[in-house]
Amino acid sequence: MTKGEKAQSLFKQGYNCSQSVALAFDEEMGLEKDMIAKIISGFGGGMGRMREVCGCVSGMVFVISSLYGYSDPKDFDSKKELYQRINQVANTFKEKNGSIICKELLGLEKKDGIVPEKRTDAYYKKRPCSELCKIAGDILEDYIKNNCL
Repeated sequence: MTKGEKAQSLFKQGYNCSQSVALAFDEEMGLEKDMIAKIISGFGGGMGRMREVCGCVSGMVFVISSLYGYSDPKDFDSKKELYQRINQVANTFKEKNGSIICKELLGLEKKDGIVPEKRTDAYYKKRPCSELCKIAGDILEDYIKNNCL
């Protein structure tokens, strides 16, 4: 199973978009699944369902930061390198999907409320989110393979 398929499967199990992408890389990050799910939970729906930056992209940023991030605030070279990595995966996502903004990806002109929708067959038919999770997972898997730790 690819990481994209795993992310898609996790989304279909009920995790939000950011959780699904991040959880697909739990082994690589060496973090507990419950911890990952909790820490990134607020980034779903374009950050708390505000429909801003897609949760799939936020999930990718979380994984990249976990694997390649820095902790010394004076380490400008590491900060620059991290931002380059994030830009690379985000731009690849944008090239494949046309945007990194949730409401644009969903074809919404405005926010559609803060209450999450029930996951039904109709939900999955009208939302591209599970496919976006797959795409994000595949982009990230490819990035990590080609940019060894």
